Amino acid sequence: MHRPPLGPAEIVVDLAAIRANARLLRQTAGVPLIAVVKADGYGHGMVESARAALEGGAEWLATATIEEALALRAAGVEGPLLCWITTQHSDHRAAADAGIDVSAYSVEELDAIAAALEGRAEPARIQLKVDTGLSRGGAPRAAWAEVFARARAGEEAGLWRVTGIWSHFACADEPAHVANDRQEQAFRDALALAEQAGLRPELRHLANSAAAILRPSSRFDAVRCGIAMYGLDPAPGEATEIGLVPAMTVRAPLVMVKELSAGDSVSYGHLWTADRPTTVGLVPVGYGEGIPRHAFRRDAPEAAAQVGIDGKRRPIRGTVCMDQVVVDLGGDHPPVGSEVIVFGPPAAGGPSAQDWAEACGTINYEIVTRIGGRMTRRYVDGDATEPTR
Repeated sequence: MHRPPLGPAEIVVDLAAIRANARLLRQTAGVPLIAVVKADGYGHGMVESARAALEGGAEWLATATIEEALALRAAGVEGPLLCWITTQHSDHRAAADAGIDVSAYSVEELDAIAAALEGRAEPARIQLKVDTGLSRGGAPRAAWAEVFARARAGEEAGLWRVTGIWSHFACADEPAHVANDRQEQAFRDALALAEQAGLRPELRHLANSAAAILRPSSRFDAVRCGIAMYGLDPAPGEATEIGLVPAMTVRAPLVMVKELSAGDSVSYGHLWTADRPTTVGLVPVGYGEGIPRHAFRRDAPEAAAQVGIDGKRRPIRGTVCMDQVVVDLGGDHPPVGSEVIVFGPPAAGGPSAQDWAEACGTINYEIVTRIGGRMTRRYVDGDATEPTR
């Protein structure tokens, strides 16, 4: 069931920023850009982000699941499209009919795809993922030869065409990590073995956002960029500032201002107590909208996440509730109705998604992807506003 909006709290997504980021990443990498729009475009909206990325120069799109990929096709989004997570219930035939490249990790998966394609005249498009050290999805090294042989046999039988071979870094956001060299070499080993098996994929890709920016040797035939396309740094602290523009601003109104005396405590569990007279404000967003409940911790109140009001940073005080948070106004009395910037780009006048990530002990990916709930999402394009969804 769709959640009704929570008043005027909203997520504003700048499509011009996504376009510009895609263009910048394409220019930086110098090879085709695979724009990753899984998980509803990392919270930015899958269909809208996909269109903006293509307009910015991305040649490919990528999702996690077949269902996401089919939703893009249903929305009229065309062009090369890769997905990489399937189950025994996945509709491989529908994916093939929609021109979607589906990833396979094992002989068993290839056999399942072959069964689903029985009687189909045109070869499907598949890509093979190899595990080079992430130890997550992908064929382990011991299975590479068997997987490549089965994939080649399927090509010879006319079932499919192997359009790509790929893998994924574990530590690309730490450029000096020894795993990066090991994984890149393992990927090259896999490519050599695939060639020996007779496979000639059009696309070999390894680099994610961080590697696309920081590791030129890993760019191969394409780079897969997710978080960087939305304007967030994939490797904070590693000098990756190339001019990316954050596309998301989360904002809400200030709905109440009240006085506190020294000794007054705030929110569930009274985790914070005022040590002096102050004022606090009520902001109508909470963990129901994806605000992390650990944005405030009793043991580290000085590290609490902040919001922006009237050009000042205002720290969260006390437990984050389902529908609201309390912030310390430090004795100020901004008018009720004032705009609260939960996070956004520097021009918005509040903290960034990265600031929130650091306050919550997580990564900026999680901050933007989890935000939503009852918030309205609105799209802007420079100065033009698109209809609210």
